[in-house]
Amino acid sequence: MKKKAIVLSSGGIDSTTAMAIAVQEGYEIYSLSFRYGQRHVVELECARRVAEALGAKKHMVIDVDLGKIGGSALTDHIDVPKGRDEAEMRRQIPATYVPARNTIFLSCALAWAEVVGASDIFIGVNAVDYSGYPDCRPEYIGAFENMANLAIKVAVEGKMKINIRTPLIRMTKAEIIRKGFELGVDYRLTHSCYDPSPEGKACGQCDSCLLRKKGFGEAGIIDPTAYFSY
Repeated sequence: MKKKAIVLSSGGIDSTTAMAIAVQEGYEIYSLSFRYGQRHVVELECARRVAEALGAKKHMVIDVDLGKIGGSALTDHIDVPKGRDEAEMRRQIPATYVPARNTIFLSCALAWAEVVGASDIFIGVNAVDYSGYPDCRPEYIGAFENMANLAIKVAVEGKMKINIRTPLIRMTKAEIIRKGFELGVDYRLTHSCYDPSPEGKACGQCDSCLLRKKGFGEAGIIDPTAYFSY
């Protein structure tokens, strides 16, 4: 039987590249996305298209309304930071940080992994070109993996060990894009913007857009994104 993997998918560059790597490694893909009260749902349509393009066995969208909790520019009435340089991005954890988001998402992935028999969970976290989120660090991933193997029936019974796979964690955005390009990823399917226009065009000025543009520039690959502000 083909080995199985849950892949957390936001429809962005990192999660899409992580999924392509899982496909290359021979996994049957179970793509997992979330409608979590974010400002827009453009990313969910992108995640659906990515899952289809990469041949996922199934793409599931789970509703978890983190907007009720708030505390983030992505889920609350807080302005999305714009036009920041890299030094500013690294100075403090930004307003786009969503409290406990990766913990919630990984927990749902863990539950699905136990049900379908997937020992591996892929997440496209990155600790190099990123906006300082604490739940993207290697220490966090290691701690979650340890917890996961204490938390589920099949692990406690010794039938399966959960591995949290982070193939991009030490890569720059340019290296991630080059890797995806080598694997044939169509980045036209992806979306990165935190604050797109009503038509779904990227703002070009939020941290995620700026990191995306920087990555494509350094990779020497044309960015296929439609920006309404460059």
